[in-house]
Amino acid sequence: MQIQSPKSIGILLGTLYGIFMRLFVELLDTYNLSSLVSISFMFLVPVAIGYIRIHFEFKSSKTLTKRQMVTIAWQPIFVFLLVSVITLLEGSICVAMALPAFMLFASMGGLLAGFIKQRQTKNANRPLLSIALLPVLLSPIEVNYLHLSKTYEVTNSIVIEAPINRVWQQLANVSTIEPQELPFSLTQLIGVPKPLEANMNATGVGAVRTSKWQKGVAFKEVITDWQPNKQMLYRFEIDPDAIPDDALDKHVKLGGEYFSPLYGGYALSEDKSGNTILTLKTTVQDNTNFGVYSRIWGEVIFQDFHYSLLTLMKNRSEKPLVAAISHF
Repeated sequence: MQIQSPKSIGILLGTLYGIFMRLFVELLDTYNLSSLVSISFMFLVPVAIGYIRIHFEFKSSKTLTKRQMVTIAWQPIFVFLLVSVITLLEGSICVAMALPAFMLFASMGGLLAGFIKQRQTKNANRPLLSIALLPVLLSPIEVNYLHLSKTYEVTNSIVIEAPINRVWQQLANVSTIEPQELPFSLTQLIGVPKPLEANMNATGVGAVRTSKWQKGVAFKEVITDWQPNKQMLYRFEIDPDAIPDDALDKHVKLGGEYFSPLYGGYALSEDKSGNTILTLKTTVQDNTNFGVYSRIWGEVIFQDFHYSLLTLMKNRSEKPLVAAISHF
């Protein structure tokens, strides 16, 4: 592939545009004029990247199918994100969360380039410049005037073949979690640290439960409701400055500016067979402007995390019973 070819130029310029915008937006963020966690960067920048790629592809291919416009537009996206990871501009968690949106909106940019190409043969560079500048022009407005903070609750349950009192004993203090005790999960795949243990300094309302994760992550859960064998509720107390910078990407850091769990807790009930139904819920605050997209990711991540913890509690609660039956 020759660097002078329209294909190479489109990939190169699309990648360079993405890197430039990544650095430029971070610079503007210091003056409260832009943000990487914004519609302008998350959705409009990939539109421009896709547009750039297809704009130059048309210089060698007179016609492109819609499928080609959609898929070819991904090429500079992949290169841009790969460079971002290699140069430590972004961590694996942010890249994984951004990738679906970047691919979708790059495809929209590619289709837009095709639409404009069909209707405008002269001054073809003018729309390209306008689209490339659009994120820069809109970002200050969004950052200063658009605030779509929202709160939602994620709830999951599991049936445990053990009495309630046995399950309750597993909740407050969680001894060291061995790697094989946690099922493989999406959160592990994208780089979220695994939980290691949790310890209570007392029992009852006001007690503090300290959770520790890998990579030095630790946070407190202050008990707000304590009903033995019924429920244990808590509010999160998270100091983002106490979480190591390399543990979680700064844009999704727990207790940070954009994303934080507020409340959580376990509830226990009994089914007709005498098994325990253990429910885990977490109330999450989302301060991004991403709407449905961030809600989907929040649901995916917390449900995945809930599944890991509930499975741990199930296996630990059922293990003594299995051992006793086997011994008998």
